[in-house]
Amino acid sequence: MLSQLTANALQILEARYLLRNSKDRLIESPEQLLKRVAKHVASTENTDTTLWEESFYQSMVQLEFLPNSPTLMNAGLPKGQLSACFVLPVEDSLEAIFTTLKNAAMIHQSGGGTGYNFSSLRPKGDLVSSTGGTSSGPIAFMEVYDSATEHVKQGGKRRGANMGILNIDHPDIEEFIVSKSEGKRLKNFNISVGITDAFMLAVEKDAQWVLRNPRTQKIERTVSAKALWDTIVREAFATGDPGLIFLDTINGENPLPKKGRILATNPCGEVPLLDYESCNLGSINLTKMLQNDGNHFQIDWNKLDKTIKISIRFLDNVISCNYYLLPEIKENTQANRKIGLGIMGWAELLILLDIPYASDKAVALAEKLMQFIQEKSYAASRSLAKERGTFQAWEDSNYAPDRPIRNATCNSIAPTGSISVIANTSYSIEPLYALSYNRVGILDNKTQNETNGIFVNRMKQLGLWTEEVKAAVTATGSIQQLKYLSKETKKLFETSLEIPWKYHLLHQKAFQKYTDNAVSKTINLSETTAIKAVSEIYKTAWEYGLKGITIYRNGSKVDQVLRSCGVDLIDACSL
Repeated sequence: MLSQLTANALQILEARYLLRNSKDRLIESPEQLLKRVAKHVASTENTDTTLWEESFYQSMVQLEFLPNSPTLMNAGLPKGQLSACFVLPVEDSLEAIFTTLKNAAMIHQSGGGTGYNFSSLRPKGDLVSSTGGTSSGPIAFMEVYDSATEHVKQGGKRRGANMGILNIDHPDIEEFIVSKSEGKRLKNFNISVGITDAFMLAVEKDAQWVLRNPRTQKIERTVSAKALWDTIVREAFATGDPGLIFLDTINGENPLPKKGRILATNPCGEVPLLDYESCNLGSINLTKMLQNDGNHFQIDWNKLDKTIKISIRFLDNVISCNYYLLPEIKENTQANRKIGLGIMGWAELLILLDIPYASDKAVALAEKLMQFIQEKSYAASRSLAKERGTFQAWEDSNYAPDRPIRNATCNSIAPTGSISVIANTSYSIEPLYALSYNRVGILDNKTQNETNGIFVNRMKQLGLWTEEVKAAVTATGSIQQLKYLSKETKKLFETSLEIPWKYHLLHQKAFQKYTDNAVSKTINLSETTAIKAVSEIYKTAWEYGLKGITIYRNGSKVDQVLRSCGVDLIDACSL
């Protein structure tokens, strides 16, 4: 059934997912892995367990749906931790800081990634009354977390991943913004500034901005909001860090405001979570949601509906059959039952439909598709609520009193790094990075080459898969320099760096409109992009109501995952 697996998919499965014995020999096939996962996830069913086990298995073995990596790695194993995303609190005491570090290490070891907001920590040089000394500040403690992460692999298979957030009004914010400028610090962190609407308005008015000591709430000093903004933009232009997390936008759509304010997200930003929450993710492979009448592809909406129902049930079951490392995480996760069903293969779906990524038609379809996915996800969750009851905290949620639902959130657009390779499709909602590229550093020092199969098939259909085209694509990853190809063909196969940032953002906006969690998306920019464009992108992201934003200017880091034509691209989904 899994004969369609590529050599790259098999390599990743063998390295990270398939079980091995004490002599490090494989003792599991890909089919056996998926049967193990399906059996465990279906074990929570009260009736028709065998039926649901087969439904889950068929959905995965056909590569129509895949859950996040910890579920694939750990389901059915003793103390199998199945969640990908966690947020942990960082409170202002030495004991609390190192308790969170211990908990994070356990999560990383089990395959999960962690997000934290360090803004409650007193600033560098502040008084520590218990010892008479002074504080090291949040960045120093982030470096301690970073060092620990370096030595704990996720699930024993890959290095741990962190999101570090510091709010824009913290006295150490300037040091935080430039903390990764030399490329030597915080290598195991994505970092983002926690942005408020008040700060964005202060930037627009070129007003002064107050930095407050979180311990005393007294004003530490006042700075120019625009100068602070310019520092953020300069560093993002130079290194890709920091990104921005729009805290007021996130909390304006928080379904559980009575539970507290959301302060952080998971490592790639697609799941804003309360302290001690976890979330289970999965993605539908859109290239499997098509039907062909012999001449043209079109979306099979009935199949997509069916796959959504199976996927939502699968993810809800994961919450029930999961092993929880901490009692606080178990309590909050089971009380709120947050899940995040997303997609992969968006770029390839558009190509198969003959719709260029950089087009208004593509953006309109993105909105239509995600609206359908959200509506059907909510319908599936409401059906589960009738069968199993609402989530425990429902009465305190924005859904009460007249919208019973099983899950506090249903949808999230994750990067889908490894599972996209397994499914042999394009990452998440990203455009194709290149038509041919090398993926490095994800499996120790091994390199994987990817040449897009849909592109090759299209060239063959047109009678254009010549040695010249093959050589050009291998060398540059692009066909834009080939003069004899039609404008329509070139437009259809524009790659990430050839697509104006306007359309990157419009796609993220379209998907965010119907995503109750958030959207992980990198706005990839060419090396020649002007610094003012970064400022414009970040401001537009806030105006669009996005929950977070990340840019990456080509060539601004040396340790990159995707490489084409000697140029590198940071890949968030490698984390």
